[in-house]
Amino acid sequence: MPSASTDRDSGRAMRRGLIGRCPNCGQGRLFAGYLRISPTCPECGEELGRYRAADGPAFFTISIVGLLLVPILGWSFVILRPDPLVLALILTVSITILTLVVLRLVKGAFVGYLWSMHEMDKGA
Repeated sequence: MPSASTDRDSGRAMRRGLIGRCPNCGQGRLFAGYLRISPTCPECGEELGRYRAADGPAFFTISIVGLLLVPILGWSFVILRPDPLVLALILTVSITILTLVVLRLVKGAFVGYLWSMHEMDKGA
Protein backbone atom coordinates (compact mmCIF):
# COMPACT_ATOMS: atom_id res chain seq x y z
CA MET A 1 0.00 0.00 0.00
CA PRO A 2 1.48 3.39 -0.90
CA SER A 3 2.36 5.71 1.92
CA ALA A 4 0.78 9.13 2.37
CA SER A 5 3.86 10.77 0.82
CA THR A 6 3.29 8.95 -2.49
CA ASP A 7 -0.47 9.51 -2.74
CA ARG A 8 -1.46 10.76 -6.14
CA ASP A 9 -4.54 12.81 -7.01
CA SER A 10 -6.75 10.55 -9.16
CA GLY A 11 -8.95 13.34 -10.49
CA ARG A 12 -6.03 15.47 -11.67
CA ALA A 13 -4.25 12.44 -13.17
CA MET A 14 -7.40 11.42 -15.06
CA ARG A 15 -7.99 14.97 -16.36
CA ARG A 16 -4.39 15.15 -17.57
CA GLY A 17 -4.72 11.74 -19.24
CA LEU A 18 -8.04 12.79 -20.79
CA ILE A 19 -6.31 15.61 -22.66
CA GLY A 20 -3.37 13.36 -23.61
CA ARG A 21 -0.81 14.70 -21.15
CA CYS A 22 1.47 12.94 -18.69
CA PRO A 23 -0.43 12.24 -15.47
CA ASN A 24 2.64 13.11 -13.41
CA CYS A 25 3.73 16.51 -14.76
CA GLY A 26 0.88 17.47 -17.10
CA GLN A 27 3.36 18.73 -19.71
CA GLY A 28 4.65 15.73 -21.67
CA ARG A 29 2.65 13.80 -24.25
CA LEU A 30 0.97 10.63 -23.02
CA PHE A 31 0.55 9.08 -26.47
CA ALA A 32 3.32 8.25 -28.93
CA GLY A 33 0.75 7.62 -31.67
CA TYR A 34 -3.00 7.49 -31.84
CA LEU A 35 -3.41 4.94 -29.02
CA ARG A 36 0.14 3.82 -28.22
CA ILE A 37 1.36 5.02 -24.82
CA SER A 38 4.78 6.68 -24.75
CA PRO A 39 7.38 4.54 -22.95
CA THR A 40 8.50 7.55 -20.89
CA CYS A 41 7.39 11.14 -20.50
CA PRO A 42 9.71 13.43 -22.48
CA GLU A 43 9.37 16.17 -19.84
CA CYS A 44 9.65 14.47 -16.43
CA GLY A 45 10.93 10.98 -17.36
CA GLU A 46 8.03 9.11 -15.72
CA GLU A 47 7.79 5.55 -17.05
CA LEU A 48 4.35 5.57 -18.66
CA GLY A 49 4.76 2.37 -20.65
CA ARG A 50 4.36 0.29 -17.49
CA TYR A 51 0.66 1.13 -17.19
CA ARG A 52 -1.35 -1.34 -19.26
CA ALA A 53 -4.95 -0.31 -19.87
CA ALA A 54 -5.90 -3.68 -21.44
CA ASP A 55 -9.63 -3.92 -22.22
CA GLY A 56 -10.89 -1.31 -19.76
CA PRO A 57 -11.02 1.60 -22.23
CA ALA A 58 -12.79 -0.55 -24.84
CA PHE A 59 -15.50 -1.52 -22.34
CA PHE A 60 -16.13 2.08 -21.27
CA THR A 61 -16.05 3.27 -24.88
CA ILE A 62 -18.70 0.74 -25.90
CA SER A 63 -20.87 1.86 -22.98
CA ILE A 64 -20.47 5.59 -23.66
CA VAL A 65 -20.99 5.31 -27.42
CA GLY A 66 -24.03 3.10 -26.87
CA LEU A 67 -25.57 5.74 -24.60
CA LEU A 68 -24.77 8.55 -27.03
CA LEU A 69 -26.32 6.68 -29.95
CA VAL A 70 -29.81 6.70 -28.43
CA PRO A 71 -30.36 10.45 -29.03
CA ILE A 72 -28.61 10.27 -32.42
CA LEU A 73 -30.92 7.46 -33.50
CA GLY A 74 -33.98 9.25 -32.16
CA TRP A 75 -33.05 12.57 -33.75
CA SER A 76 -32.19 11.09 -37.13
CA PHE A 77 -35.31 8.93 -37.27
CA VAL A 78 -37.85 11.48 -35.99
CA ILE A 79 -36.51 14.66 -37.60
CA LEU A 80 -35.08 13.38 -40.88
CA ARG A 81 -37.29 10.33 -41.56
CA PRO A 82 -34.61 8.80 -43.80
CA ASP A 83 -34.76 5.63 -45.84
CA PRO A 84 -33.42 2.59 -43.98
CA LEU A 85 -30.14 2.64 -45.93
CA VAL A 86 -29.59 6.32 -45.18
CA LEU A 87 -30.35 5.69 -41.50
CA ALA A 88 -27.83 2.83 -41.51
CA LEU A 89 -25.25 5.14 -43.09
CA ILE A 90 -25.90 7.85 -40.48
CA LEU A 91 -25.51 5.33 -37.67
CA THR A 92 -22.38 3.77 -39.17
CA VAL A 93 -20.64 7.13 -39.55
CA SER A 94 -21.77 8.24 -36.08
CA ILE A 95 -20.57 5.05 -34.43
CA THR A 96 -17.20 5.21 -36.18
CA ILE A 97 -16.50 8.85 -35.34
CA LEU A 98 -17.71 8.58 -31.75
CA THR A 99 -15.70 5.43 -31.14
CA LEU A 100 -12.47 6.91 -32.50
CA VAL A 101 -12.84 10.09 -30.45
CA VAL A 102 -14.07 8.53 -27.20
CA LEU A 103 -11.57 5.64 -27.18
CA ARG A 104 -8.54 7.94 -27.08
CA LEU A 105 -10.09 10.12 -24.36
CA VAL A 106 -11.07 7.14 -22.23
CA LYS A 107 -7.70 5.43 -22.65
CA GLY A 108 -5.89 8.57 -21.52
CA ALA A 109 -8.10 8.92 -18.45
CA PHE A 110 -7.74 5.20 -17.73
CA VAL A 111 -3.93 5.35 -17.84
CA GLY A 112 -4.05 8.43 -15.61
CA TYR A 113 -6.15 6.50 -13.10
CA LEU A 114 -3.79 3.50 -13.21
CA TRP A 115 -0.85 5.85 -12.65
CA SER A 116 -2.55 7.46 -9.64
CA MET A 117 -3.29 4.05 -8.10
CA HIS A 118 0.24 2.73 -8.79
CA GLU A 119 -1.29 -0.11 -10.87
CA MET A 120 1.55 -0.94 -13.22
CA ASP A 121 2.15 -4.07 -15.23
CA LYS A 122 3.75 -6.50 -12.76
CA GLY A 123 5.53 -8.37 -15.55
CA ALA A 124 7.56 -5.34 -16.66
